[in-house]
Amino acid sequence: MGAAQPNKGPVLRLFQVKIKEGHAETLMRKFATTSADVVRHEPGNAGYFFGRGLAPDESYLVFASLWDNIESVKQRFGDTWQQSFLPEGYDDLIEEYSVRHIDLNSGWRVSPREPA
Repeated sequence: MGAAQPNKGPVLRLFQVKIKEGHAETLMRKFATTSADVVRHEPGNAGYFFGRGLAPDESYLVFASLWDNIESVKQRFGDTWQQSFLPEGYDDLIEEYSVRHIDLNSGWRVSPREPA
């Protein structure tokens, strides 16, 4: 098997936020609606998921979207693809945030399972 080529395969876009105290549930609802709408049905988007950190990181939430390749990410987010995209109203809920892009071209596999 040949070596994987960077930037040729799937990309995971990770949006991580530290929430302001008392706003976790509100932001989780926004992730399910507003953030989902930012990526849902976009060309090259293969899905998304989100969740909150466990102790001691419960003040962090993550919204992750899976893309066919980095070009799909650039197409959706334009010249600011390396920056966090904050929909209206998010500033009031978030202390700090970051975005990262992870090349998943090799060594990554997920088998969906039904919840127990």
